[in-house]
Amino acid sequence: MKKQTPGMSGLLMREKLIFEVGALGRSGYSIPACKLEKASPADVFGSDMARDGVEGLPEVSEVEVMRHFLRLSQWNFGLDTGLYPLGSCTMKYNPKINEVVARYGGFTQGHPKHSDELVQGNLELMYELERMLAEITGLESVTLQPAAGAHGEFTGMMLIRAYHLAHGNARKKVLVPDTAHGTNPATSALCGYEVVEIASGPEGYLMPEDVEKVMDEDVAAIMITNPNTVGIYERNIKEIAGIVHAKGGLLYCDGANMNALLGVVRPGDLGVDVMHLNLHKTFSTPHGGGGPGSGPVCATRALEPFMPVPRIVKNSDGRFAVESDRPQSIGKVRSAFGNFGIMVRAYAYLRELGRDHIRRVTELAVLNANYLRACLVEKFNLPYQTDSLHEVILNDELQAEKHVSTMDIAKRLIDMGYHPPTVYFPLVVKAAMMI
Repeated sequence: MKKQTPGMSGLLMREKLIFEVGALGRSGYSIPACKLEKASPADVFGSDMARDGVEGLPEVSEVEVMRHFLRLSQWNFGLDTGLYPLGSCTMKYNPKINEVVARYGGFTQGHPKHSDELVQGNLELMYELERMLAEITGLESVTLQPAAGAHGEFTGMMLIRAYHLAHGNARKKVLVPDTAHGTNPATSALCGYEVVEIASGPEGYLMPEDVEKVMDEDVAAIMITNPNTVGIYERNIKEIAGIVHAKGGLLYCDGANMNALLGVVRPGDLGVDVMHLNLHKTFSTPHGGGGPGSGPVCATRALEPFMPVPRIVKNSDGRFAVESDRPQSIGKVRSAFGNFGIMVRAYAYLRELGRDHIRRVTELAVLNANYLRACLVEKFNLPYQTDSLHEVILNDELQAEKHVSTMDIAKRLIDMGYHPPTVYFPLVVKAAMMI
């Protein structure tokens, strides 16, 4: 094998462990000797806390440290280095200006223990962001506390449970389509509900008659992902909402795929009672490696009394304050007010787009997905012929004839320097590739 030179060949770099770099006695600093009397660690911390020495730690120069960690960072793949064709779980466009705004000192140096008077700007930003998200979703009440989508789901289902308890019956079941996000059944079970799965119709979306068969007075809610995990719009959602509401149930919408609805349709207008949004997907924060995230929950006015505390309110004098005296609240679900830095990015993004241009986000998301679909439809099998929205689902049915699998395709893309798409999800499509 040809010898690789560290730092010279991108993803093919062979970088040693930090423990294998440097030499005995080498140091990363050079400062004048201190003339003050030297205190021993035992004098400062006590003899029971002091070691005689520490063996095996790296002894490296400053430039060796810098080059080592920079080379490691160059192994990473991200939006700044290439296409990231995953499912909607990774936001595709992250304006750098939003990163700059999130680093303003007034935001980064704010603290939850500051008095309301010292953080009026921060409170105003969160209050206005709540109002923006309320307008976008058509749902009046918003909390920014949840730290991610699954956390938002959990919060939303706790609201539903609290609502039913307040009406004397928590109910026993939650309906979940097979094209819903995988966290939906887990969330329902965590809230004490029995999960009833509903199979989608042949075109990839839920049929009202299938919901009607299982909907009764024991059902607390139905959880629908819209667009669903096969990238298709749930076109019967308004009729389904009517069926569920007629039996006293509520409709939960998983809003992780809101980048296919933004500015075009408001879920609240379709009969949705509560939903979460992913600020780290639809609203600009770069997301990957498990975080950071933010999963605000939007709900109807009927669920407002149960929202998490504290709540940010605007007083008659225009000042902002924090209220926690809400007797029916489900309580706090996240420290402070949530992941504030993510909220700043979302706020900057929405202010940049404005009311007139927010619809363009959806138009481009749908256009891009269908462009890829048109490019690939003759080379890969398309499990559903129904129009795609923000993502396109393919599988390896054509390649399998030559003993080539989805995993083979994903690994070969890596060999060629491309990040692979989401593979083997959604589960309803065998050997799926989600782009």
